[in-house]
Amino acid sequence: MAQQGHSAACCTVPPAVVGEYKPKGNFIDLDGMQVYTTGPSGATSAIFIIYDIFGFSSQALQGADILAHADQSHQYQVFMPDFFLGKPLDISVFPPDTDDKKKQMSDFFAGPANPPETVKKVPELVKTLEQKYSGIQKWGSLGMCWGGKVGDALLSRGTGRCRMLIWWIQQIVSLTSQSGTPFSAAAEVHPAMVDANDAKGVTIPLCMLASGDENPDDVEKFKNNLSVANHVETFKDQVHGWMAARGDLEDKHVREEYERGYGVLLDFYHKHL
Repeated sequence: MAQQGHSAACCTVPPAVVGEYKPKGNFIDLDGMQVYTTGPSGATSAIFIIYDIFGFSSQALQGADILAHADQSHQYQVFMPDFFLGKPLDISVFPPDTDDKKKQMSDFFAGPANPPETVKKVPELVKTLEQKYSGIQKWGSLGMCWGGKVGDALLSRGTGRCRMLIWWIQQIVSLTSQSGTPFSAAAEVHPAMVDANDAKGVTIPLCMLASGDENPDDVEKFKNNLSVANHVETFKDQVHGWMAARGDLEDKHVREEYERGYGVLLDFYHKHL
C-alpha cells in the first residue's frame, strides 16, 4: 500500500485558506437542484463530487476549487450537486453521542440523505450536465463518503439505518467504478465501511485516500482485490473527514495533509482523465 510520498501536483496546490473562504465558482440551478460549479468552461475533463453529510462545507468547496484551478496546465470543470437540497446535517450533531443526536442522524438518513432516492439522481445529473456542457469528454468522480463512525453509532441503536447507509455507500462505489459507469476514473477520500468485496467489481482506475480512523486491514484487503490501476494511501495521523468538513485547517499539520491529499488526487486525475 502506498504511504506518504512525493506528489508532483503538490507543487502546484496553493496554500489552503484558513478562516472564511470565498469560493471561486458559482451555483447553478439544475432541474431544481443547486450545483456548485467551478473551473474553466473550456476544460474537456470534469470531476463530479459527492460531498459528505455536512454538505457545502468551506473545506469541500475549497477542495473543489483546488482540483479545478490549482494546475494551470491541466484544469478541470468541477461539479458538486446539493443532494440534500439545502438541508445538510448540522456538524454539531457529530459525534452522535446522545439519544437526541442519534435520532437526528437517523431522521437525516430517512429524509434528505435517503439512499435509494439519492443514488438514482447521479446518472441523471451526469447526463444533464453532459448536455449542458457539451465540451466535456471525460468524467472523474470523487466521493467524500460519509459513514465510518456514523455507521457505528447507528448500528448501536439497532435500527435499519446502518444497513441503509451501507447500501448507499456500496451503490456509490458500484456506480462510479463498475461496468457501465459514466466515469473514467474514481476517487474516494476517508471512505466509509471499506469492503474488500467491492474492489472485485471495479473496472476503472481508483484512488483511495484513507484516514487513520479507517481499519487498516480492510484498506489493505480492498487494495489487494483491485485489478485496475490504483493508488491507495493512508494518512495515518488524520481523522475521518480531514479533506472535507472535519478538516481543522487552523492546525498547520492538518492543513499540510489537506493540501497534500488534494495534490495526490490531482496526480491521479492527471494520469487517468
